Amino acid sequence: MKHYPVLFISGIDTDAGKTYATAWLAQKIAAAGRSVITQKFIQTGCRDSSEDIEAHRRLCGLPLQPCDIDGTTAPIIFSYPASAQLAARIDGREIDLSLVDDATGKLLEQFDCVLVEGAGGLMVPVTDDHTTIDYIASRRLPVVLVTNGRLGSINHTLLSLEALSRRGIELAAVVYNHYFDSDTVIAADTRSFIGRYVARHFPDTEVFDLEVLHD
Repeated sequence: MKHYPVLFISGIDTDAGKTYATAWLAQKIAAAGRSVITQKFIQTGCRDSSEDIEAHRRLCGLPLQPCDIDGTTAPIIFSYPASAQLAARIDGREIDLSLVDDATGKLLEQFDCVLVEGAGGLMVPVTDDHTTIDYIASRRLPVVLVTNGRLGSINHTLLSLEALSRRGIELAAVVYNHYFDSDTVIAADTRSFIGRYVARHFPDTEVFDLEVLHD
């Protein structure tokens, strides 16, 4: 995978394994000699800190960084575990995406690469008329799509890839998360099909295999 200053990590659904994939990518980039930090797009289901950022650091064997403690890596946090637009409404707050932009810019002053982990899939609503993919497209961010071997994931993967293609969004990589490989027959076929599909439709994009990570 070529070098990018910012990558947006999205998944085919809410529980695809984005947090683990983000930590794995951070380790991979750091091993290649580039400084890297992870950021959360919008965190829900938390109050004072981002549980996903905490998981990134734990999985990478790192303590919380100063930019975690001052909130830069998670500039928008809502208490209710729901889509951003619902969580914001429950907390009685507006979503200001310039906070995300400002945080990413600040992190880029310190690190070679920023990995922004999304919340849910590409079409998760941020407001009634704005989805995650709208944010990605407007900022021209390349995407890493996280998929897995659950039954139905081929459909979700192809829909996500179609959405990215229609918006002209660069697919930087696909990460296949083996954690959900409970049915070996389905998992093997899913991984093979996705690999063939990406090779045909996104020939410059690599599919990586994410093995099970342990906290």
